[in-house]
Amino acid sequence: MLEIKHLTKTYGHVKAVDDLTLTIADGDIFGFIGHNGAGKTTTIKAVVGIHDFDQGEILINGISIKSDPIACKRQTAYIPDNPDLYEFFTGIKYLNFVADIFDVSKSDRGERIEKYAAAFGIKDDLASPILSYSHGMKQKLAIISMLIHNPRLLVLDEPFVGLDPKAAFTLKEYFRQLTAAGAAIFFSTHGLEVAQKLCNKIAIIKNGRLVEAGLIDEIVGKQSLEDVFMELTENE
Repeated sequence: MLEIKHLTKTYGHVKAVDDLTLTIADGDIFGFIGHNGAGKTTTIKAVVGIHDFDQGEILINGISIKSDPIACKRQTAYIPDNPDLYEFFTGIKYLNFVADIFDVSKSDRGERIEKYAAAFGIKDDLASPILSYSHGMKQKLAIISMLIHNPRLLVLDEPFVGLDPKAAFTLKEYFRQLTAAGAAIFFSTHGLEVAQKLCNKIAIIKNGRLVEAGLIDEIVGKQSLEDVFMELTENE
């Protein structure tokens, strides 16, 4: 579903991402792990077409993000670490706006908005302006906007930050349901325990370069992901 091939992105004389190659297949919940400044967000923004890059290729379902970004984005949902929403909209107007962009039918969007808003506990807040929402409520609204068009690829930067425990649990369950149906999920996180329990694959990045990638059971073995992460990043 997502192929990152020899991705390189430079800011001045600094390589934020250095010859990164990863493959995220259908059905993967793929965790992307690294210290602050390791290159995670730069990689993610390149994947979703926000950042250009100097070398390499990014393919989404076989389509190049450079040659046909619209076709790639129609299959993708992206949530940054701090979602910027149109705060003058009400919650329901924003969700309908996103549904219009992705050509979601009136009946489908109605059912999905009802389902996800109830699951994340903001059904009664959708008539209020987003400006009045807390950070956690904005995060939930962004997640619902991601889910209503049934994306093939979900790309998220620290998706669990700001979520209460119940919402975090609900999001994990939807991750599992989506990947069981064939979607792929690629997300960055500092929550190593969450990654170890949720992901089937991980990649660890340091100073823009890949340190380790593969099946989490093979990388971690009988250790904790925290132990493996500290060992790999300290020795690199």
